Amino acid sequence: MTPKGLLVVSLLAGCLSGALISNAAEPPKILKSSDRGQLIVGGKPYLILGGELGNSSAGTAAQADSILPRLASLHVNTVLMPVAWEQIEPAEGNFDFEILDHWIDVARQQHLHLVLLWFGSWKNGVSSYIPEWVKQDPRRFPRAESADGEQLEILSTLGTESLHADSAAFSALMKHLEEKDGNDQTVLMVQVENEVGYLGHGRDRSTAANRLFEGAVPVQLIQDLQRNRDSLSPELRTHFNPAGKTWRDVFGDASDEVFMAWNYARYIQSVAEAGKREYLLPMYVNCQLPAPGERAGEYPSGGPHPYYLDVYRVTAPSIDFYSPDIYWPNFEYWIDRYRFGGNAVFVPEARMDSAPFNALYAYGEARAFGFSPFAIESVQQSTNAESAAPNIAEVYDVLSQLSDMLVARQASGDTRALVLHKDSPRPTRTIALGGYLFEAALSRSWPARTLATDDGAMIAIQSRPNEFYIAGSGLTISFERDPDADNKLSGIASIEEVSRGADGAWTTLRRLNGDQSNQGRQLSMDPHRTRIYHVKLYVADRPVAGH
Repeated sequence: MTPKGLLVVSLLAGCLSGALISNAAEPPKILKSSDRGQLIVGGKPYLILGGELGNSSAGTAAQADSILPRLASLHVNTVLMPVAWEQIEPAEGNFDFEILDHWIDVARQQHLHLVLLWFGSWKNGVSSYIPEWVKQDPRRFPRAESADGEQLEILSTLGTESLHADSAAFSALMKHLEEKDGNDQTVLMVQVENEVGYLGHGRDRSTAANRLFEGAVPVQLIQDLQRNRDSLSPELRTHFNPAGKTWRDVFGDASDEVFMAWNYARYIQSVAEAGKREYLLPMYVNCQLPAPGERAGEYPSGGPHPYYLDVYRVTAPSIDFYSPDIYWPNFEYWIDRYRFGGNAVFVPEARMDSAPFNALYAYGEARAFGFSPFAIESVQQSTNAESAAPNIAEVYDVLSQLSDMLVARQASGDTRALVLHKDSPRPTRTIALGGYLFEAALSRSWPARTLATDDGAMIAIQSRPNEFYIAGSGLTISFERDPDADNKLSGIASIEEVSRGADGAWTTLRRLNGDQSNQGRQLSMDPHRTRIYHVKLYVADRPVAGH
């Protein structure tokens, strides 16, 4: 191991993935490098093994009593839960945090952390969680309008009173959190609004919005984008004309969506800035991604979509990172779009059915600090050891055993991952790690050679030279020396199926050889159950001809 590697391990090996931090010196924070970010809690990296609750699962105290203990048993360590503006401020200026406090108390009892989702002015593009006193006063709290003049159930981004009221409520929430939880740090982060964006034809068509759209683009926005032009997304860079004046001049066909992105970003900046003045927790925004073929306005136009995310980055400095909600099959494409310099990768919502596979990719390949399938309360503890597919509880159990090693190796760049499906474009995938090539294919039966599973995934962590911990299911993995490293001979020294106890000690469950390693040539993973394998490889100099 290099001195650099030793330093990384010594600094990061104390990671806690589940224990709560009491009386910590400073609030949680996001520590960023040029190509990744980590969540730091109590001075140590923290890996979120998360789950987001359904929208209607956090509205009562009784739900905390029934849901949180069960989630703790599923190896979830962090629960993402909505906090609705309408619930904490039922009358203007009168705040009620009783239900939230109970959730915090129960989470502490269960050794769980929380991430709060502020359902304020917008949730999924619509203003359905605003208080009744806001809904009843559209003159004071103006609405966005459609192209035919209809007032929508969407607060305008240009409503001064709306911004003031949302900011005041959010500030009150953050002040209360600091008083209630500042020492215990049960709450780690806060999401500001939820999947914002205009639903309709591209942009708000109200009189105020039209007037602003027909005017000049703010000089500061043009200068900020021009300063960062080389790092802009390809989509924004293609449309960006800094010599223009109006939104159409400067952004062309993208002008509607960029205009909305700027308006949402400055609104969110004001809300987040107000909240951080009360309690300096990390804050992020999430994005509803488009389905194939959707146009802006069919998905929320102006949200923090990767095409025009640079507008947020220069307009909303109080936002610490940006996150995709990934429900579409092309998970790898979308998470990789959020792997850019200065961002920390976190997936706050994902499809449950593919979560056991995509979680491994997120942590190992995208080096995410957290992953969170949606509707986590719907997961049931599996009682069938031979069930047909891995579940997220099983994957989180495995990842919790690897968490200290994983965060250290994420930081040093010594993790990789891959996912394969029956319908993947190629039957094999190969990754390079530690001077070796790992070629994976879906597991097959023997001797019939039929597919034993439709899906497989693995995460590989290099623990030291020639030594790896590999977790996953459904794959057969071959190893060979990477010719870009050298031309030495290589092979498998040993394969052990292992597990880690609460005391941190590793136990060998089985030493795999013979048929289980294809006579020492491959790692044959369990086709259905997620396991951890300790793999040692060897290298040797090739014999010199004639000697």
